Amino acid sequence: MKDSPPPAKRRRYDAAFRAEALRLAEQSRSTQAAARALNIDPKRIYKWQKEALTPVAAARGAELDPATAAELRQLRAANRRQAQELEILKKAIAIFSQTPDQ
Repeated sequence: MKDSPPPAKRRRYDAAFRAEALRLAEQSRSTQAAARALNIDPKRIYKWQKEALTPVAAARGAELDPATAAELRQLRAANRRQAQELEILKKAIAIFSQTPDQ
């Protein structure tokens, strides 16, 4: 039986490296280019970008105080309401902008 090489160890990236990668990806407007510059897989940066949008990842390391958490909930609820209102208005415009067949 052939001896297989030992499995490669996973690289660990600290928060500073992740922040720099996200900043570079945003600044260059190309995640692919940022990944090439940092010599990492682009999927990793996409994952970090997705995690940065979630409240759990955003609060990682520093818990939100109750006032900020309450404000965040209120803003998200307002955002959902406005998105629903926008969809209703778009549908209404589509209905009223149709010309009647005569």
